[in-house]
Amino acid sequence: MLPPLNPWLTVLSLARLASASLPLVDFDRMGQVGLAGVFAGLSFFDNSTPTSFDPSVSSLLSRTPQGALTPIASTNTGGSISSACAMNDVYYVAGTFLSIANISTSYVISYSPSSGAFSALGSGGPDGPVSAVYCDSSNSNLWVGGDFSSPGPSVAVWNSKSGSWSAPSFKGLDGQVTSIVSNASDTSLFFTGSFTTSFSGGVTANNNNPNIPYSQGASPFSSSLVPIPLQGAEIVGAPSATDPEFSNIQAILCPAGPDGPGNTWLAAAGNAALITVRTFAAMSAYGVRIGNTFLSGYGTTAFSVTSIPDNTVQSLTYVDPSTGQNITCTSTCPLSIDASILYQDFLFTSPVPLTGVQITLSEWEGTAPGLHMLQLLSSGAFASAISSQNTQSCFAPNPSNVTMTGSWSPKSANTDIPATLQTVLVSTVSVGTPASAAPTFTWMPYVSASGQYVVNLVIPGCGNFQDCALRTSVQITAFPGGGSQPYVSTVSQQVQDDVIIPIYSGPIVPSSSSFVTTVTMSLADQPTGEGQSGEYELVAGNIELVLTSVDVTSSSGAAGNGSTSIGSQRAFGFFEWPLNSKTTVDATGVLPNTSETAADIIGIDLYNAMAVANTTSAYISAAVQHPSGIIFLGGSFTFATGSLSGVSNIVAYKQGSLSSLSNGGLNGAVASFALYGDELYIGGSFSDTQTPSTQGRLMGVAMYNIETNSWSTLGAGVNGFVASIALANTSIQVAGNFTETMTLVGSSSSVGGFATWDIASSSWVNSGGFVMGSFTFVNNGTSSSGQEVPQLLAGNVQTMAKYGATGMVMLSNSGSDDPTVTPLGIQLGSSINTSISTSTTQKRYNHYRRSPALWLSRTKISSLFRRQASTSLSTLPPSPPTPAPAILAGVFWSNSSSSHEVAIIGGNFSYAVSSSATSQAVAIYDPVTSTATALAGDQIYGVVRALYVDTEAHLYVGGEFNLTGANANGFAIYDLVNREWLTTIAQPIQAQAGSSVVVRSITTASYKPNTIIVAGSFAQAGTVMCQAICLFDTTLNQWSALGSGLQGDISSVSFAGSNQELLVAAGAIALADGTSANVAQYSFANNSWTAIGDPTMIPGPVTAVEVNNGNSSSIFAAGRTSDGSSSFVVFWDGVTWSNVGSAFQANTNISQLLMVPLQNTHSSNSIVESDRMLMIMGALSDSSFGSASLVLFDGQTFTPYLASVSAQGTLGYVSSLFYSIASFSFSQQSFLATGIVILISIAIAAGVVFLLALVGILWTLLSRREDKLARYENEEDDDDSIQHRPSSLLEHINAATRSTILGAQSPFNNLSAEKEEAAREGEEADPFGPDASNYLRAATPSDAVIGTMAAEEESSRPAHARYSFDGSGEGELPLTVGMEIEVLDDKDNA
Repeated sequence: MLPPLNPWLTVLSLARLASASLPLVDFDRMGQVGLAGVFAGLSFFDNSTPTSFDPSVSSLLSRTPQGALTPIASTNTGGSISSACAMNDVYYVAGTFLSIANISTSYVISYSPSSGAFSALGSGGPDGPVSAVYCDSSNSNLWVGGDFSSPGPSVAVWNSKSGSWSAPSFKGLDGQVTSIVSNASDTSLFFTGSFTTSFSGGVTANNNNPNIPYSQGASPFSSSLVPIPLQGAEIVGAPSATDPEFSNIQAILCPAGPDGPGNTWLAAAGNAALITVRTFAAMSAYGVRIGNTFLSGYGTTAFSVTSIPDNTVQSLTYVDPSTGQNITCTSTCPLSIDASILYQDFLFTSPVPLTGVQITLSEWEGTAPGLHMLQLLSSGAFASAISSQNTQSCFAPNPSNVTMTGSWSPKSANTDIPATLQTVLVSTVSVGTPASAAPTFTWMPYVSASGQYVVNLVIPGCGNFQDCALRTSVQITAFPGGGSQPYVSTVSQQVQDDVIIPIYSGPIVPSSSSFVTTVTMSLADQPTGEGQSGEYELVAGNIELVLTSVDVTSSSGAAGNGSTSIGSQRAFGFFEWPLNSKTTVDATGVLPNTSETAADIIGIDLYNAMAVANTTSAYISAAVQHPSGIIFLGGSFTFATGSLSGVSNIVAYKQGSLSSLSNGGLNGAVASFALYGDELYIGGSFSDTQTPSTQGRLMGVAMYNIETNSWSTLGAGVNGFVASIALANTSIQVAGNFTETMTLVGSSSSVGGFATWDIASSSWVNSGGFVMGSFTFVNNGTSSSGQEVPQLLAGNVQTMAKYGATGMVMLSNSGSDDPTVTPLGIQLGSSINTSISTSTTQKRYNHYRRSPALWLSRTKISSLFRRQASTSLSTLPPSPPTPAPAILAGVFWSNSSSSHEVAIIGGNFSYAVSSSATSQAVAIYDPVTSTATALAGDQIYGVVRALYVDTEAHLYVGGEFNLTGANANGFAIYDLVNREWLTTIAQPIQAQAGSSVVVRSITTASYKPNTIIVAGSFAQAGTVMCQAICLFDTTLNQWSALGSGLQGDISSVSFAGSNQELLVAAGAIALADGTSANVAQYSFANNSWTAIGDPTMIPGPVTAVEVNNGNSSSIFAAGRTSDGSSSFVVFWDGVTWSNVGSAFQANTNISQLLMVPLQNTHSSNSIVESDRMLMIMGALSDSSFGSASLVLFDGQTFTPYLASVSAQGTLGYVSSLFYSIASFSFSQQSFLATGIVILISIAIAAGVVFLLALVGILWTLLSRREDKLARYENEEDDDDSIQHRPSSLLEHINAATRSTILGAQSPFNNLSAEKEEAAREGEEADPFGPDASNYLRAATPSDAVIGTMAAEEESSRPAHARYSFDGSGEGELPLTVGMEIEVLDDKDNA
């Protein structure tokens, strides 16, 4: 079990969120782009991309409680990882490998999540494969077990403090060790495997109750006695030490930590001490538990115990830790000064009724006596009728309890003991009331351990309470639990004095954490006495359980140490060793009786049950102890002899012997255990119980209920071998070699060797991350205290989904929604000289696009935020925490000695520049070679927040720092070419009184060449008074103020105008006359400052400002209100400031605003042009999308773009985005899609063809016109000829085209007269018909046109009227048949 670790220490990436497509930021147009901040991982708000792994190596992954997976390192080819544990924020990883992360090592390596560094564990380590590790944080020891011979056979110990390997104090074991786990109280270790041990004859096992810490100074009997809770007692220790950390006597009743300040009491120097404990209530005690202090110069060597009120010095019996023998002392008793003895139990001859004790510390070593632990031991267990007296005992998981029916009220009386009050509960019942209708009272005492008990009912005497006439008889039902039958008896409460009546004698065996023993009192079926005034009174006092023996198989036993003789035997596969034991023995030989514990009986029983022949191939691979004391063992074995013959692969040890689980165990080997309450989860290569009971549905995984002794399936299991199983909160993680999880209904789901079973829903669920492979190990994600801890997962990984980064990343276009992310290629560490701050982890939610904000685009700020008084000057809000490693600023520089740009980064970090040297705060990082170069000369001590490189290759550094050899005070200049600090060319910047210099911005304006502008928090530069902002002339090396200057602090600077002739400064500032102007504008031409807009419209100090592409009428500002209650983003349109509708919450910190170009466009609006967006960076929190580090704003909608996480696992913080092209264009170069280009080409070709056809038609018409004129002149009698006339328009076109292309005469020059004449042949002449010479029919449109043209050329032509016409209308001419007329216009063919 991993001890509690920072739950978010290894969280390096956040789970991806499926969402709509992200805006396509055009990073390439900005040149090289770096994103800097306080983060170790990044996650875009979109789908993830798989990452490939080498399946021939074993990869180590970290897993967050949410399921996010991050690769840590991998082994050499063919290596494997079998186990890991954590100690003092360092992981220890073991297996069969020769290197991890290219660090040569043999089988064990350490990993620091905070630094990301792997380290070999010195020399002299295991010389063979390691199968198991256990981290003993209290002693700084790493225990490893496996198959090796050195430094100890199969077992070795690494001490992290001394940095050395050693054999264990028991030398080692003679066979392979497969697992090392602690007992339920973390006081001893269980070793399992395929080894044998031997024990000498006459062995006495002095093992502790598993519910309390182990000590060689206790016996099974004494450790089973529940301590009397003393929270309400009067405890005085005198004379006491004057040091308040060692003068609180209450601290030693149940120490919260190890021997030391706050957990130890010391007497005054040179004085014996007297500790007095008074409870002011009668109780039965069996002894005291005393733990010595082992602080240097202190320690008790002798003491005595006097009982109160009889003032008798008690004789005490104890176990000598060195010999294991029982010793009796009278007047004074020795107290061990062996630091490995946590405490010693000293027992009275028999239980003693008392109201308190006095403990005299009469002898000591060093300066004075002292104690680390003091407890008063009960006679076994107890329960009071008064609930307030049933407080929880030290080391007890639960207090005693009571329940009742009916009405009960307290009643008190004085006792014969001075200052002692006896309180009981009473209930009255009418005489004649049936027992079934009468009130009842039930005691439920907490029983710590199994044993033989006498249960006593204490009946308060009626004399002191003066209620004898009301008393009657009651029925007592004692239920020992564990399947035993209840014991019923009738007891009279008509007693003058207190009486103790035994109501049960026999074994009580707590079998689980929910086990209870109950004693119920009710009205007797035939109550005695006549009552008073027609009523009986039932009285409830106390219950006492007196332990007589820890041997549950015996009917009785004397009150002794409870030792059990186990004789001379051999043991197999199991060995227990107390963590605090300093005894030196040889477990590969014959062990002496003083080193053996009662749990070692397990190994002896295993050896006997398997028979000698079966131990050669058998092994025990897993062990776990339930809080009830039951120990479960799993592996590959089959019992061949005794009552457990046939039991296979899993067995329990309880009540002093091995016990079969239901159905004889499992039909395949067991590999791993995970305990969740009373549920034991098991992984291995089985499919059912040994006697089939689940129809083969225990495939690889199973659950055994300890309380009900029954098996349950996990769906229908998995389709392969389970190598490791672990608990994470309320889910079970299963790792192994399988590809599917299966349900009881026959369906299956694809998985890749790692699956999650949800205990609450009893179903397989999504593991939270995507991974495929074959896994060998996963550790618990929940500590023994219930705290979530990071998990490690190891195996042969094929692929997984992830986005990760640390410190800084390079961004570029990728052709998809997500940009290409290139993490920093060097390992950054904590800053050498600065303390690390932490920030609160923010919960991330799914991405919901915000609704348009145009309805707020012109909302008056004064209606949303409290107005800011013009005469008050607020302070800048505190910057977000920047724990190292943190990169806060960056700049690109083209090094003349190389052909590419390098990134200069600054912040709060350190890094190695060689195997023996480190640098910090600033680094020159080459993204091509992934190497970092330190600045030569003096070291920066502090935090860097601003960087700038001018044309002379001078690096200007700003922040909160100093140089080791110069007075930099937050600002320094470094010559990148000559690699030296220029400490004399600029006078130091000076802070205001009571504060320090903080330079937040270093910029330059093209309007003012050869100058830089430094802004932040300071009072002056050299002798120049230039608060918050100052100009440095790089030619004259002189400081000068800008105009009349400003007051306050500046956080951000931007520029406006086509030539940057306007400077825009923002922060918590005021003009020289005191007018508040948190966003102010400086004109280089006029040398003057003015406030931008109405200052009261900006609700507070500004932390970031951005001018949109130099447009002074388009400015964004962000910050926090003056009272710090909320954040804001406002927009200046040249007329007024207005809120842009952000819903950022109060804990939002905005570090930078930046207009970025897009690859595509968004809908245009009056705030942001369609070809760009506003990028908002920092630590952002919004009610709609949760937490983010970067958000994009298009003038209408806030879109979360990126979230980050720090190296400590907290919410990350993006400080800045920096780029290499200072003036990039927002204009987009649009290219049509290939399909559209093809369509346009087709359209052009069709147009050309149509034009050619049109030319042909026009030429044909013109040719026809000339032919028509000639025909009228020369062939007047052939007007109706239709010879050679094309029959359709298409024929006209084809003929014209042929003529055009071939150059021949147009066929339309001659009409087809022959054809027309042939058509008329055989027709009879119609005297009234039209004359062909004077009536033309347009056979085709061309004919009609040509005819019209010919008519226009003629003045008239003769014709004869075919019909008569009266011509009565206006303008009409009357006609008669045959009348000759002159036709002037024949266009109307009707």
